[in-house]
Amino acid sequence: MTRTTPVTSRPASVTPTRSRLWVPVLCWLAVVFDGFDAVVLGTVLPSLIEDPTMNVTAASGTWIASAGLVGMMIGALASGGLTNRFGRRKLLIASVFVFSLLTALTAFAPNAEVIGILRFLAGIGLGGCLPTAISMVTEFAGVRRGANATTMLMTGYHVGAVITALLAVWIMTSFDFGWKVMFLIGGLPIVALLPVMWKYLPESPQYLLLKGRTTEAQQIADTYGVDLTETLAAQAKAEAEPASEKDNERAVAKLFTPQYRWTTLLIWVGAFMGLLLVYGLNTWLPQIMVAADYDLGNSLGFLVVLNAGAVIGLMFAGKVGDRISPRRAATIWFLLAAVMLMLLTVRLPMFGLYLLVFVTGVFVFSAQNLVTAFAATHYPPASRGAAIGMSLGIGRLGAISGPIIGGSLLSAGLAYPWGFVAFAFVGILGSTAMALARKGERASNDHNARIAQQEQEQHQSV
Repeated sequence: MTRTTPVTSRPASVTPTRSRLWVPVLCWLAVVFDGFDAVVLGTVLPSLIEDPTMNVTAASGTWIASAGLVGMMIGALASGGLTNRFGRRKLLIASVFVFSLLTALTAFAPNAEVIGILRFLAGIGLGGCLPTAISMVTEFAGVRRGANATTMLMTGYHVGAVITALLAVWIMTSFDFGWKVMFLIGGLPIVALLPVMWKYLPESPQYLLLKGRTTEAQQIADTYGVDLTETLAAQAKAEAEPASEKDNERAVAKLFTPQYRWTTLLIWVGAFMGLLLVYGLNTWLPQIMVAADYDLGNSLGFLVVLNAGAVIGLMFAGKVGDRISPRRAATIWFLLAAVMLMLLTVRLPMFGLYLLVFVTGVFVFSAQNLVTAFAATHYPPASRGAAIGMSLGIGRLGAISGPIIGGSLLSAGLAYPWGFVAFAFVGILGSTAMALARKGERASNDHNARIAQQEQEQHQSV
């Protein structure tokens, strides 16, 4: 471990010279385009399947969606190690550049195979974007507001999804090759967002401290009014440990120590189930509703309403998570999501169906983000990036499974109503995993309370 020069956090004595809102706003905008890019395939699949020049079928559409999600899994799993090497700022900017460029290039793909390859490569950039953005906003918000910061960040994903679906309703019905236009729009961040991120997005003080760049870390903390107390305490504790113990307490290895390993596995299960729901529904909901004899306009409208519900749900899910803990909130949210999904198997008048889809979105997507908030607040600072990256990386297996399940049911003619039944069962499994994680949460809380008490006693003795 790199030894660092001691620094002192000075949140009370130094007036910030730049608003720390730059960090959540820029990260939120990155996630908006992340959401656009992740959902765009689901909005264009009906038109791609109907385009005789592309030779896309329900089966090859499933393969294309899965290829992008495999790329996301690789990007998410690699993000923890890459952030520790290159820094969170550089990795976030690089991620946005990669997925934006490759999404725009998809508009020029000549066939399904090339689309699949480009979606795979774009997925690598997408996979690195979200965990890096979550780590940054959690750090600048502080761990006590971590759940709310994470869920508010994730509203960006669903705002991007809503924008995508709304654009698709207009573009796909107005242009013969509307799917090409949709992919071209995905390249906008290169000119609209990246220059602003390059100028105004700061580096993570935690990363700088771990690299021994203490002066830079303190300057950024003072500039943005960031309290480094938690990071410094964890750093001082690590410096006091013998070398052999330090080796065992590396960021990833920490997740599997007796204190955390049970909760780590259950978080992975929750992330798997949550991302299965997110990507399964966002990829195939329009096609499922077409299979239920609704027209394309209403089927895309359901996708808009689903993600609009997600935005509303995320606005209060984080506050609930901060109040009762992200784990408890995720347990409840998964269960309510399962109930809503089962109700979608009942035919209702159009207004009632739109309302039910909206409420389903409130709970389905917030459940996944509460799992991520749990991962972001459950582990010590040095392991936070690895914990989020690993949970989202393993969760991407669920993201891959969701489109496969939906596509398989669609190909078999069983998408409606059995698609909703299958997704409801997934919600029950997610709720069960989060309920079982209570032992790990309690042990972690007790451990953190003991550390806080020891630090207070040491401070009083001094």
